[in-house]
Amino acid sequence: MYMTRSVIRSVGSYLPQRVMTNAELAEMVDTSDDWIVERTGIRQRHIAAEGELTSHLAIKAAEAALSRSGIAAADIDLVIVATSTPDQTFPATAATVQGELGILQGAAFDVQAVCSGFVYALTTADNFVRAGSARNVLVIGAETFSRILDWTDRGTCVLFGDGAGAVVVTAANDDDDPGKGILATRLRSDGRYRDKLYVDGGPSSTQTVGHLRMEGREVFKHAVTNISDVMGETLEEAGVEPDKIDLFVPHQANKRILDGTARRFGLTTEKVVITVGHHGNTSAASIPLALDVAREDGRLQPDKLVLMEAMGGGFTWGAVLARW
Repeated sequence: MYMTRSVIRSVGSYLPQRVMTNAELAEMVDTSDDWIVERTGIRQRHIAAEGELTSHLAIKAAEAALSRSGIAAADIDLVIVATSTPDQTFPATAATVQGELGILQGAAFDVQAVCSGFVYALTTADNFVRAGSARNVLVIGAETFSRILDWTDRGTCVLFGDGAGAVVVTAANDDDDPGKGILATRLRSDGRYRDKLYVDGGPSSTQTVGHLRMEGREVFKHAVTNISDVMGETLEEAGVEPDKIDLFVPHQANKRILDGTARRFGLTTEKVVITVGHHGNTSAASIPLALDVAREDGRLQPDKLVLMEAMGGGFTWGAVLARW
């Protein structure tokens, strides 16, 4: 009896051309390069151009992933876009991506779990594949967080950036790719903390888009503990010890959180992919963007054991363990 598994075939990414440095931000709000770097590790972030939508970023990342996968767009039977900054309230940004890529079969929908969105979307794709409901899935994390920032709030506007990353996930069994694929996933949430990281607007409440609001210390306090717990649960489910991890690709929120989590699991610097300095926090896009950086620098190789994790507003958090 063969077990169907989800194999990540390829990754692609896209970043807007405009780069905003800390020095630029220091001209807008009461902050400095030293203040931002010391507290977050962020030195710059990319900002979408006027008229450049989340779907535009998502499509470019998807095209890059598809070109490396050997899978034609016409063979994709499910598109999942993780985003908290959709083009419109509806239709789903995934439907726009599906249409623009010429995918005429299957389904398309968005997943909204804020910074955990890519982990949630990848887990959803894995479940569709394991159930036999999809064979070729395009999973995208795409955000234009610059559109929901209060540029007078130095506690939040310095943290976030725009970008998109995508992976192509396909069904396989042990004869196709022995030992490869998504080995374990774990998703969690706790709505009691929804007011610690949120947007103060929405169609039902204020009929506006609103701005991002965050209690930074509270988020930081929960982040390392929640992330470490879900990482441990995921590794335990797969029967894998932390020292067997080849590559740790965390959500890029804050370098201090990344360093603290890596220390808890004894992960050396070379095993941790850190892009927050150049990308900022790109929410659901941060993990696939980091995966593509690891591909480009040669760390993401076949047979590598890759652990991904994220935590976002809600609170939501989760982890995925995969053999590349």
